Amino acid sequence: MREFIEEIFVNQPLDPMVSARQGARVNLRKKFYERADIGDDTGEGFPLRLDGKQVFTPARHALVAPTAALAERIAQEWQAQTDVIDPATMPLTRLANVIIDGVAASPKPVTEEIVQYLGTDLLCYRADSPPGLVGRQNDLWNPVLDWAREALGARFVLIEGIVFAAQPEAALAAASAAIPTDAWRLGAVASITTITGSALLALALNAGVFDADTVWAAAHVDDDWQISQWGSDALAEQRRANRQAEFNAAAAVLRLAA
Repeated sequence: MREFIEEIFVNQPLDPMVSARQGARVNLRKKFYERADIGDDTGEGFPLRLDGKQVFTPARHALVAPTAALAERIAQEWQAQTDVIDPATMPLTRLANVIIDGVAASPKPVTEEIVQYLGTDLLCYRADSPPGLVGRQNDLWNPVLDWAREALGARFVLIEGIVFAAQPEAALAAASAAIPTDAWRLGAVASITTITGSALLALALNAGVFDADTVWAAAHVDDDWQISQWGSDALAEQRRANRQAEFNAAAAVLRLAA
């Protein structure tokens, strides 16, 4: 079983930031099991099983989720596979592999990259025109910045245009203190940060002050404005759908992990 899992997910990167950027497909292996379910709590969490056998990550750690609800969601991805096992349709399993194999063993670089995103956060860089886009950014981004200021004590500076401007060290320190230390939540926040371009959105979702739909919409204000003006195309829509599947997986971890 271990060798099968390694082969299926062999190209899965251990860095959750890289994982969110990459959508590379691997050679698909035929489905070799009948039933996916979860076992009883081992003390470390709830294990994923295939036909009663423990599943392991590519780095040969037991694939164990911290709650039964999260483990069940992972098992559902495996049960939904048909003739072949397609990792592209299993974003929650791929994120779990990243968290167990990478984040749990080395959380510091993950935290540091989230801090870097805070320094250039999407929500701080504002359009100066047209009025419709400016208004939409204000509507969806200002409440998140208000929350960061009031709940975290992090007062970020707004910048018009795309020219870099440093954020106050006090704001960065205050927001950084809200980055979770639990490996599962940290991995999910890291994934959402990369997908959305905003660590503040990821932290707000982790805190439960905004729901996933609101955060997704806030992350795509500029894209949606462009689509409303010029339309979209099939390739762009597919890329967005892929990103949303990764986003939803990370949001599920925040919702279902202890």
